[in-house]
Amino acid sequence: MSLLEALKWRYATKKFNTSKVIPAEDVNKIKTGFNLSATSYGLQPVSLILVRNKTIQKELVPLSMNQKQVEQASHLAIFCVKTTLDAPYVVDYFERIKSIRKTEDKILASFRTHIIDSFEKKSSDDIYFWAAKQAYLTMGNLLAVCADLRIDACPMEGFDSEAYDTYFDLKAKGLRSVLIMPMGYRADDDILSELKKVRKKVSESVIEIN
Repeated sequence: MSLLEALKWRYATKKFNTSKVIPAEDVNKIKTGFNLSATSYGLQPVSLILVRNKTIQKELVPLSMNQKQVEQASHLAIFCVKTTLDAPYVVDYFERIKSIRKTEDKILASFRTHIIDSFEKKSSDDIYFWAAKQAYLTMGNLLAVCADLRIDACPMEGFDSEAYDTYFDLKAKGLRSVLIMPMGYRADDDILSELKKVRKKVSESVIEIN
């Protein structure tokens, strides 16, 4: 199935089949797809918590506006962002570039300094909002990965992020939750799965300038 056909197939799943579990090999593909997602500067300020524990998933339902997909789904993905982006984090990124690409430090030095200076001037709120945008990028990418694997998903902003942060002790990890996404397989009686996708015409949503 082509990616475009997969995107036509996907929808925001409202009811999951509780008996079906995502195979380990596909979970690994999901993790790889997440790790390959684009982020600004390539800094990867987004971490992914993958929950596959029905007790925990059930406890999270009240923290998720009582959306039952959180418990029903095979896995729950929680997109979290770093609360600080300090010099050591940036330096570590550039050390990775040198190790993987064998790039000389003198070529990278000015860009590294530019990024460090840029984040030192940002407030904690500025860093959070910048990182949150990266979380949306990664979720969009993961939606496409799931669709390509014929895995259903439901992107969600409707949850108590502070309660999630407390539940998973994210502050101690230097993280804040931004988005959640139950993943699994649609239930046979999810009536939304049979509905036609509602979108504008391409000509109405795309402005072409030649």
